[in-house]
Amino acid sequence: MALTVVAGFSFQLAMGRSTFGSPLRVHVHAIAFMGWVVIFLLQTYLATRGPLALHRKLGWFAAGWIVLMIGAAMAVIIVSARNGTIPFFFQPQLLMVGDPINLLAFAVLTYVAIAMRKRTDWHDRLHLGAMALLTAPAFGRLLPLPLLIPWSFEAAGVATMVFPIAGMIRDRRVLGRVHPAWFVTVAVFLAYTAAYEAIAYSPLGDALYAAVTAGSHGAYVPGLQFPPPPAGPLVTGR
Repeated sequence: MALTVVAGFSFQLAMGRSTFGSPLRVHVHAIAFMGWVVIFLLQTYLATRGPLALHRKLGWFAAGWIVLMIGAAMAVIIVSARNGTIPFFFQPQLLMVGDPINLLAFAVLTYVAIAMRKRTDWHDRLHLGAMALLTAPAFGRLLPLPLLIPWSFEAAGVATMVFPIAGMIRDRRVLGRVHPAWFVTVAVFLAYTAAYEAIAYSPLGDALYAAVTAGSHGAYVPGLQFPPPPAGPLVTGR
C-alpha cells in the first residue's frame, strides 16, 4: 500500500501534473498524508518487531495526526472547488462530497482499530483496511481515469479493494477462514460509496456545492457535469 501511494504521486510528478511550486496548503496536505504513510510503516514494524511500548505511544500520536489530515484535506478540496480546478475527469460535486466521506470512513476504521487494540486480530486488520481506503487518491493517479469517464471516481475507489481481498486470501490460506474484520472493511467501503453517491446526486449535494463555491469562480462550474479538458497540461493542486 505504501508503494502504491509513493508510485502514484511520483508518477504524477514525473508526468508534470504536480509541482513543488504548489500553494502552501498543498504542501501541508502532502506532509500530513505522506506522514501518515511513514507512521503506518513504522507502526507495522514496531508491532511485529517491537518495542511494543513505543508502538503504543506512537499510536496515540497517530490518533491526533488524523485531525491534521482531515483539516489539510478539507482545505485543498474546498479551495479546488472554489477555484474550479477539480480535474476534468471528475464531476466537481461528486469529488467534493466523496473525498471527505472517504476520509471519514478511513478515520472511523482507524479509531475503531485503536479502540480494539487489545484484540490484536481485529486491531491489525482494521488498520490495514483503513489504510486500503486511503489509497484511492494514489490509484486515481495510476489509472487512466480520463478513459474511465463517467466512472472515474468510482474506479479509483474500487481499486482499493485489492488489498482487503489480498488479506482475505492470506487468511484463507493461513487460518483456513477469512477473518470478519475484512468483511467489516468491505461493508464500510460499500456504505461510504452509497453515502457519497446518494448525497452528491441529491438536493443536499446541490446545496453543499452551492454553499462552498458561492462568490467564487467555481460557482460557474456545473457541479454534476464533467468540465472540459484543459487547453494545456493538467496541473493539480491549484
